[in-house]
Amino acid sequence: MSDSESLSEQHGVAIGILQRGNLKFLEAAIREHWGLGQNIVLCWRTTAKGIELLMAPHYFLAQYTAALNQTAVDSRLEALNGLFIKKLISGRRYMKAQAFNGTAKRLGLEPIAIDLPVPIADDGAAQSLVEELLHRYSISYVDKRAVLLFDIVDFSLFTPFEQTSQLNSLSYSINSSYHKLLKQHIEINFTRTTTGDGFYIWSRDNTPEASLNLYLFMLLVVMDNAIARRRAVGNTVPLIRTGFHMGSHYEFYQAEGLNPTMFSYIVGDVTIELARMLDGASPGQIVMGDFETSVPTSSGEGAYLIDVDTPRFVERARKKLASLKDWSLTEDKILEVRCYLTGETGASGGETVKTFTITDKHGMTRKTYNVRINIHMSNGQAIILGMQRRSKEKREVIEQRRYARQESSQRRQLRDRIEQQKGLNTHGE
Repeated sequence: MSDSESLSEQHGVAIGILQRGNLKFLEAAIREHWGLGQNIVLCWRTTAKGIELLMAPHYFLAQYTAALNQTAVDSRLEALNGLFIKKLISGRRYMKAQAFNGTAKRLGLEPIAIDLPVPIADDGAAQSLVEELLHRYSISYVDKRAVLLFDIVDFSLFTPFEQTSQLNSLSYSINSSYHKLLKQHIEINFTRTTTGDGFYIWSRDNTPEASLNLYLFMLLVVMDNAIARRRAVGNTVPLIRTGFHMGSHYEFYQAEGLNPTMFSYIVGDVTIELARMLDGASPGQIVMGDFETSVPTSSGEGAYLIDVDTPRFVERARKKLASLKDWSLTEDKILEVRCYLTGETGASGGETVKTFTITDKHGMTRKTYNVRINIHMSNGQAIILGMQRRSKEKREVIEQRRYARQESSQRRQLRDRIEQQKGLNTHGE
């Protein structure tokens, strides 16, 4: 099956036989100009005979590194060009003729004309598939997206067979959670990449509703993994650390043989932050980053978007937990699921919401939130996931109290010695 056919099936887009032939022809032509990843597509437009592309060597973007990394630049022109490139590789690559020609002139690139058997149909469906196809031969920038990271604790200490079993177990928890949500008509159009000892997971649909669904998906994976650990024999089911964060990243497709892969890879601020958050997290802990985003007020048609921070995001996501009622984790059904940030005000937490400072191995610190999940089952049992307080914080509090007691004891001893000395002086007089 060709890449164009796979894209058509993946997105459920129906196009005619002529347009399918067009896409196959276009796919072969682009692959030739792509040169095994040497060049990338920047933008495109339709013509009377086919399409025109702007392509550049993959190192072309290196001259805009400072601006793309949001660091200081030497001139205003460099900053403007960096913003232009970032906008160019964000979102759709299709341009009208005037914008396309202006971009070619600004970047000093020569358009590549590809004649097709028939023109690209102006019905939206064919253009949408061309857009998706070209994205796989390019690099994309996403300003903000929700991403998960599941990290297996002490992965390198296990035997190769145990490592295989643990990765397979985690994959099963991911697939099982997806299936459960699908049965509730909640579709997580997710993709993932392996980190070697875990997975990054994100939704292809970068919408506020998709971010909330991804959070719900995370809870199910953690719950399924916890049940599997209770039943496991040996080291076949992993103990995991889990992170949820929102931020920017770049997306690309690696070359696999003569073609780009069908699945993308991401790297950027969000993946770096997640890795550093979990580097300082404890086994079994669920952490969330400190972020701001937008969420819909409800799932209804009249919903509108509001700006929220991490605690309010969790509050909105909590309303979706009602859909978990009467689901079966084992032989018993779920009566209630409570998910909250430790220290949260109300019956679930009982305190003020607190952020925790995590310091990674590089000495860099960041604010995070600690997630707690309480699952009440029909058999009367309760399953507690996450940590009430990070063990490091517990140790710090214990040490602080110990030092306070020592200082108090030392002050009392000093005061007693002073009183004794005064008594001796008075008696001597």
